[in-house]
Amino acid sequence: MKPLLFALAGFSLLQAQAASLQAPIDQIRAVAKEGEGNEKATAAWKQLTQADPATLPEVLAGMNGANPLAENWLRAAIGVIADQAIEAKKLPVKGIEAFLHNTKNSPAARVVAFDLIQRAEPEMAEKITPSLLEDPSSELRRHPVARLLDAGDEALAQDKKEAAIAAYQQAMNSARDEDQIKILAKKLKDLEKPVDLPKHFGFVMNWKLIAPFTNVERKGFDTEFPPEKEIKLDAIYPGKNADAKWTDFTSKDEYGMIDFNKPFTLLKEVTGYAYAEFDSTEERDAQIRLGCKNGWKVWVNGELLFARDEYHRGAKLDQYKLPVRLKKGKNAILVKCCQNEQTEQWTVEWQFQLRVCDATGTAIASAK
Repeated sequence: MKPLLFALAGFSLLQAQAASLQAPIDQIRAVAKEGEGNEKATAAWKQLTQADPATLPEVLAGMNGANPLAENWLRAAIGVIADQAIEAKKLPVKGIEAFLHNTKNSPAARVVAFDLIQRAEPEMAEKITPSLLEDPSSELRRHPVARLLDAGDEALAQDKKEAAIAAYQQAMNSARDEDQIKILAKKLKDLEKPVDLPKHFGFVMNWKLIAPFTNVERKGFDTEFPPEKEIKLDAIYPGKNADAKWTDFTSKDEYGMIDFNKPFTLLKEVTGYAYAEFDSTEERDAQIRLGCKNGWKVWVNGELLFARDEYHRGAKLDQYKLPVRLKKGKNAILVKCCQNEQTEQWTVEWQFQLRVCDATGTAIASAK
C-alpha cells in the first residue's frame, strides 16, 4: 500500500502546485497593449519561472486563448523552466507529449510543446513527426513535409523518379505554408507533374468586376456606391469619366491575382468592386483569406467582414484572415478595392487575391 500512498501524495502535491500557478498565469494573461498590466505580469512571470518542471503542461495550457502579448510572456517563462528541467533531466516529456497530441490546445502552445520534446528527446520527436502530417497546425506540419521533401530529394539523387514524385506529391497534399508549396510545385513541375496551385490554395478565380467609381481625395472608401446596395449584373452606373458596368474576369495567375488594371486599364483615384458566388456543400465555419495593398472591404452574404483604408504598404498571401460562417448553397462574396492618387511605378497595382479555406489553410472548393 505504501507505494500507492506515495503516488497519491505526489499527485495531490502536483495538483496543489498547478493550482497555485493559476494566479500568476491569470495575471500574465491580463497583460494588454501599451503596457497595461506589465508590472503585475513581471512579478507573475518571476513567480512562474520558479515553478516545478512537472507543472509545465499546466503552464502550456495557459497559452490557450491568450492574446499575443501574454503568449510571449508565457513562452518565455516556459523557456526558463524548460532550460532548468532539461539540464536536470526532469522535463515531464510524457505530459508534454499528451499536451501536444491534444488538438484542442492552441496551435502556438502545441508548437512550443513539440519544440521542448525536440530539445529533450530528439529521437521521440523523430517518431512523432510522421503523425503531424495532417495536423491542424500548419507550423507542425512543416516537420513531416520537410522530411518528405528530403526523402524525395534523396530518391531523385538515386535516380528513383517515381519514388521522388510520390514523396513530393504526398508532401504537397499536406503542405500549407507558401515557401514549402513553392519548392514542391517547382520540383513536381520539373518532373512533368505540374500542380494546380489555385485549386490547392482555394483561390476564387472567376469574378464579375465593375469600375470605375471615383476615389478622388480618397473619399470612395466610405462612399456607398450601388454594388454595396444591390447586385444587378446588367446595370450600368455613372462612373468616374466613364460608365461603370460589370464585366467577366477569370484570373490566369497561379496565385489567383484579380487585377482591375487588365479590364479597366491603369486608372488612378478610382474604386472597383468584384463579385463572386461560392457554393458550399454544407453550413460550416471557414476563413476568407485576402492579400491586397489597396484600400479594401469584404462582405459575405451582405455582412461586412473587415475593411482596411491603407494603400501600397505591401501585400502577401494570407495577409488578412477573416473568419466567416458559410451557409449551405450560394454565398455572395463582394470585394471593394480602391486605388489612390499616387503615380509612382510601385503604386500602379490595383488588385487582390482571395481564397476560401478552413482554419488550417486547407482549401474549401466551391460545389459549382
